[in-house]
Amino acid sequence: MFAFRQSLSRYVITGLALFTLANSPLASEAQDKAAPAKGAKLAEPIAQGQRIFTCGHSFHVWVPGIVADLAKMAEIPQHTQVGLSSIGGSRTIQHWDIPEEKNTAKTALKTGKVDVLTLSPIFLPDPGIENFTTLALERNQDIRVIVQPIWLRWDIYEPTTKRPAKVDHNAITGEELRKRHAEHFQKMDEHIRELNQKYGKTVLTVAPAPQALIALREKIIAGEAPGLKVQEDLFTDALGHGKPPLMALVGYCNYAVIYRRSPIGLPVPAILKQAKLGDQEASLNRLLQELAWDAVLQHPLSGLRP
Repeated sequence: MFAFRQSLSRYVITGLALFTLANSPLASEAQDKAAPAKGAKLAEPIAQGQRIFTCGHSFHVWVPGIVADLAKMAEIPQHTQVGLSSIGGSRTIQHWDIPEEKNTAKTALKTGKVDVLTLSPIFLPDPGIENFTTLALERNQDIRVIVQPIWLRWDIYEPTTKRPAKVDHNAITGEELRKRHAEHFQKMDEHIRELNQKYGKTVLTVAPAPQALIALREKIIAGEAPGLKVQEDLFTDALGHGKPPLMALVGYCNYAVIYRRSPIGLPVPAILKQAKLGDQEASLNRLLQELAWDAVLQHPLSGLRP
C-alpha cells in the first residue's frame, strides 16, 4: 500500500509540474513561435507577378523599388509597379483627398487592374484605409490591401507621448521598444480585423516591418548583427528615416507578404550594397532575411496563415 501511495504521489507531482510548465508564459511563447513551423499550414506562395500600387510617406515609398529588385532576383514574372502616390509624413486619408483629376491611386484602382495596394498609415484613426479598400473591392474583388505600420518616429508613440528634446536610439532596449509600440500595434491590428470582418473576408493584411526592426535592434545590442555596431547605424536622423540595412529589412517584409514566400536565400539586393559592408554584407543580408521572414510568420495578420 505504501509503495502504491508513493507511486501515486510521484504521478501527481509530475503531472502538476508538467501542467505548470505547459501553462507558463515562457511555454506559451515558445509554442507560439514554434506553431508556424510545426503544424500550421501556410498559404500557397504566389508565383505570378503582382500589379502593385503604393501610397505612402518617407518610411514606405522606397519599398516598391526594393520589392521589384527582389522579385527579379526570385524570377517572378511580370511583377509590375502600377503607380506611386508619395506625400511626406502623410496619413492615408491625405492620399485619398487628392483632387480626383490628380488622384493617380483612385484612377488606377478604378481600372480593376491592381492586384495589391500597399498603404502605410501613421496613426489611427485614418479613414483613408477603409475608403481605399472599399473602392478597390468595387473594381476587383480579389485585390489585397497590405498595411505597413510605421516604426515609431523619435522612438515614441506620438498620440500619448511628447516629442523628446533629444533622441538617443542607442540608449533604448528591445523590451522598452516593444512596450512603446504595444498600443500602436494593438490598435492597428484591431482596425485591420474589424475591416476584414466588415468585408466578410481577408482583404487587408499587415507587413510587420516595425516588429522585424525591433528584432534587428536587439541583435545589434547583443552584438549579433554583422556590420552594425550600434542602433544609430540604422537611421539617418532622430526621426527614424532608414539607412540601407533598415530599408532592405522593410523591403524583405513587404516582399514576403506580397508573394507569401520566404526571402531567405535571395542574393544581396541593390539597396544593401549601398551600405558597403565588405565581407560582412552576405552575413547581414542573411540575418535581415531571417528576421523579416520570422516577423511575417509570427504575425497573425500577415496572410501567411489562412
